[in-house]
Parts: sequence; C-alpha cells; structure tokens
Amino acid sequence: MKYDSDSQAWLNINHADLWVFDKLLLSKRLGYTCGPTGVNVPVPGTYIVRPCINLLGMGIGARFVNLVDCTDHLPPGYFWCEVFTGPHISVDYYKGQQILAVEGKRNLDSPLWKFLQWSKLDKVEVKFPDTLSFLLKNYDYINAEYIGGNLIELHFRTNPDFKYKNTVAIPVWDDEVIDIPDGYTYVFDPDYKRKGFYIK
Repeated sequence: MKYDSDSQAWLNINHADLWVFDKLLLSKRLGYTCGPTGVNVPVPGTYIVRPCINLLGMGIGARFVNLVDCTDHLPPGYFWCEVFTGPHISVDYYKGQQILAVEGKRNLDSPLWKFLQWSKLDKVEVKFPDTLSFLLKNYDYINAEYIGGNLIELHFRTNPDFKYKNTVAIPVWDDEVIDIPDGYTYVFDPDYKRKGFYIK
C-alpha cells in the first residue's frame, strides 16, 4: 500500500505503529537526548523545540531555543531534542531499498521551514536504520529525513516534492514574485507559506 499523505497513513496504518508519527517517541527510541515539555533538560544549551506530532509537515512550529533547566514554559504537546548539524537529506525507500535521495539547502538565518532548494543526489546511499527495519517491515514505502546522518522523522509515503520526476525543486514562497528562471518550469503546489515550485 502506498499512501499519498501522512493524514491518509494515520487513518490506515496499524495502530501499533502510530508511534512513528510522534517525533518525541521516535527520538527516544533512537537514543537521542530529548524530552517533552515539563521535563528538564540535562544540561543548559540550545535545543530544537517542535511539536511531537505535526502531520502538516514543513517544520511548522520548529525553532531553536536556549534552555537552562526547566521547560515548563514550552507549549504543551511540544518536545525538546539535542541539535544535529550537517546536510539535511530526505530519502525514499521501497521495501528497504533506497529509490530517491534529495538534499535541502537553506540560509542559516532563515526559519527552519524556509528552504532555498532541494536537489536530487545520485551518488549518496543512506541505509535505513537496522533498529527500525524489522519494526516497519510491513510497509513498502517509507520516507526518512536525516540531519548529519541522524534520523529525525519518518513518513509512510514518498517525497511529494519530487512527484514530477524532477531533479531540482526550488520553493516559491508566499512573499515572493513568480519569475520563472530559464530552464525551469513552474508548478502550482501550495503548502505552508508556499505557492509552488520551480522544477527541472
């Protein structure tokens, strides 16, 4: 079964596997330093704070926060986690085998949802974590997001931004004028603060 969206998957997958949508439970299972609102951080520092569950995607609500000890002031339903650095890579798998890998680029001072471009990677292989392979063996299609090689989220679908058989996707945000660059095609594909993409 191939799902078109996270909401469709939520309604149809085995109830025992719904933990996959909870990024806090996923992070805890992977051994990351993390906890929900109301659990103190182990050491002062900068953490990524975001909703435990966000089926809308796009990094909605995610931000870096300097936390000293108490986290009671964070919104209910959010969690904090150690920060990973390095390339942001999105990988599609079919029956455990990689079928697509793309890398996202953004300005470091931009909001976490505001990417400049996603580009297909032809020579990068990212193995799906062995610790999760057995647990999710009944699902044919899985999309996994990594930062610096660290898995940060999973989806029971493929990457929707590359459904056009494109190799590049440049988001066009709501505050930008559509001015199609040479060699690109514009596709209307609205999402959170996004009008569509320039693709090629």
